[in-house]
Amino acid sequence: MADRVPRRPLGGASGPLVVGIIPNQHPEVVMEARALSDALNRPIIFAYVEPNSYLVEWDLKSDIEYLSLHPQEIDEDISADVALILATLWRAMEGAALPWRFRVLAGDPAKALARLAREARASMIVVGTREPGVGPLLSEFLGGSTAAHLTEQQLLPVLVVPVVAIG
Repeated sequence: MADRVPRRPLGGASGPLVVGIIPNQHPEVVMEARALSDALNRPIIFAYVEPNSYLVEWDLKSDIEYLSLHPQEIDEDISADVALILATLWRAMEGAALPWRFRVLAGDPAKALARLAREARASMIVVGTREPGVGPLLSEFLGGSTAAHLTEQQLLPVLVVPVVAIG
């Protein structure tokens, strides 16, 4: 077997953690990110990728690419999801020692999170697994999971927090 040359990490050595988050996110994901943030002394960028957004990054115009990753308009449905996520984050991150931010992204979740991580020179990406059940299983079968896409295509470390059904 040939010797492998270690690759240079693409993220910043002290870059933030990029954490993918969804409405009704299981608390384990946010709490694991917070604990990791404290342990590594890294700020957090929580990111929600709007699932009904469409991809426009195939057009190479820089203004179109920017709009795909950073949507300018937020409709009522997105606003409700954002309000729910922010309420969850404010509760979970109360008293956090390090700063955190929240971003709304558009496009394919794995690509949007990867792009944000590159932009922010992140040190790691954190996502949760899907809740067990028929709906998530079918969705994963049809499109694959964001966690799987990230772990297959990322050069940054990706932490996948296992989520178990509550109840």
